[in-house]
Amino acid sequence: MQTTFTIPTHGAGLYEFTRDVAGWVQGSGLLTLFIQHTSASLLIQENADPEVQTDLQAFFHRLVPPTTDPAMSYLTHTYEGPDDMPAHIKAAMMPVSLSIPVTQGRLALGTWQGLYVFEHRSAPHHRKVVAHLA
Repeated sequence: MQTTFTIPTHGAGLYEFTRDVAGWVQGSGLLTLFIQHTSASLLIQENADPEVQTDLQAFFHRLVPPTTDPAMSYLTHTYEGPDDMPAHIKAAMMPVSLSIPVTQGRLALGTWQGLYVFEHRSAPHHRKVVAHLA
């Protein structure tokens, strides 16, 4: 069973799509999620306190700032904007695929866990996540 979810983003940040996936899964098996982009990532992260998402975004922005930051002057891929190459670096550091057990039609996530697209670009995008349940 396979489908593609489209997650609209409105700039850098974490976008939860747990409900979309939970409404689609059925039966039991292993769910694989794969994002079809090189400047965004997938995360399983806490969904109870929004400060977790704020802090994660702030941490990765500080770790890999835009190319306008003097510390990033060594980067050469800059023609798509100052956030593009840093977005590729962040995506290389974080998962682009996830595996989640599905038991009797339910995602086997922990109490405070949610599924997120971590958008690394400043501009809005429509991110595609392929879901495969086997």
